Amino acid sequence: MTAETLNFRQSSALPYVRAWLLGMAALIFCMVIVGGATRLTDSGLSITEWKPLLGAIPPMTEAQWLEAFQKYQQIPEYHLVNKGMSLSEFEFIYWWEWSHRFLGRVIGLAFFLPFAYFAVTGALSRSTAIRCGILFVLGGLQGALGWYMVASGLVDRVDVSQYRLAAHLSLATFIYGAILWVAFGLGLKRHVPETGQQWLALLIAALVLLQIAAGGFVAGLDAGFGYNTWPLIDGAVIPKGLFVGEPWWRNMFENALTVQFNHRNLAYVIFLLVAAQAWVVRSRASQMLLVAVLGQVALGIWTLLWAVPLWLGLAHQGGALIVFAAAIWNLHRELKGQRMAVLRHVKA
Repeated sequence: MTAETLNFRQSSALPYVRAWLLGMAALIFCMVIVGGATRLTDSGLSITEWKPLLGAIPPMTEAQWLEAFQKYQQIPEYHLVNKGMSLSEFEFIYWWEWSHRFLGRVIGLAFFLPFAYFAVTGALSRSTAIRCGILFVLGGLQGALGWYMVASGLVDRVDVSQYRLAAHLSLATFIYGAILWVAFGLGLKRHVPETGQQWLALLIAALVLLQIAAGGFVAGLDAGFGYNTWPLIDGAVIPKGLFVGEPWWRNMFENALTVQFNHRNLAYVIFLLVAAQAWVVRSRASQMLLVAVLGQVALGIWTLLWAVPLWLGLAHQGGALIVFAAAIWNLHRELKGQRMAVLRHVKA
C-alpha cells in the first residue's frame, strides 16, 4: 500500500465519515433481511416491471391496484401457484417487494448525497473517495442485478433462478463487507497478509462469503424445507443421491440434497478454522468471531429442524451477516498498521 497522509480537514471528518459508512452497512443489513422476507413469503415476482424512478410510487387507487394485479395474473407463478388469490392477498406480497425495492432507492440516496458532500468539501482522502465511488457503482449494478433476477421468474418459471438469486445475495454481502472494510480502515495504513495467521483470517472471510453464496442456492432451491434432520442428512452422514444428475457438477447448484449437504459441511469447515485461529491467536477479534460462528451454527440447526419458519429464516440470514462482519473485523485487526500522519495547513 502506498504511503498516504491526511490533511487536517480529512482527519477531523473521520468520525463523521465512519459513522456514515457504518450507517450504510446497517441499511444494507436491513435490506438483506427484507430481501429474505420477500423470498420466504414468495413476494419477489409480485411487481412485474422495473421502473427505477416511477416505481417508487405504489398504487394509490383501487384502479391502480387492479392494474398491478392484472399484470401479475399474466405470469406463470399466478397460474401455477396462486391462481384464485384475492386482491388483498396480492397486496400483501406486493408490499413486501415494493418495500424491498424502495429501501434500495433509499440506500442509493443515503449513500450518494453524503458522499457528494464529503467529496466536495474535501473531507475524503483520494483513496477513500475512489473506494466510495466504486461502492456506489456496485450499488447501481446491484439494483440492475436484482431486476435481472426477478426477470428470470416472469417467463417459463414460477420462481427466480437460483443462480441469479445467489449472485444477487453475494453482491449485496460483498458490498456490505466492503463498506465495513473501508469504515474500519479510515485513517489507518493496513498491509497485505504476511504471516500464516493473517492469511488464515483472509481465508476465513472468503469462506464466509462463499457460505453465504451457498445459502443463496439453498434459498433458491427451497432446499431448507427438506432433509430436516441433524446431524444425519437423509439418514446418513453421506447420503445417497448427491450426484444423480448429469453432468455431475450441476448437482452442486441444482440438486437440493447436494446444495444442502455442501452448505452444512462448509459450515463445519468454517467452524474448525475459526476455532483453531481463536485458540492460537487468542485475540478479542478472533474470539468474537468464534462466538458469532457458534451462534450461527446453532441457529442454522434450529432453522433446519423447524423447517424454516419465517422468523427463524430471517434470523439465520441476519446471523450470516453478523458472522461476515466479525470476519471482516478479525481480518482488519490482523492487518492493522499505524495511523496516517496528519498534515496541518499553516498560513505563512
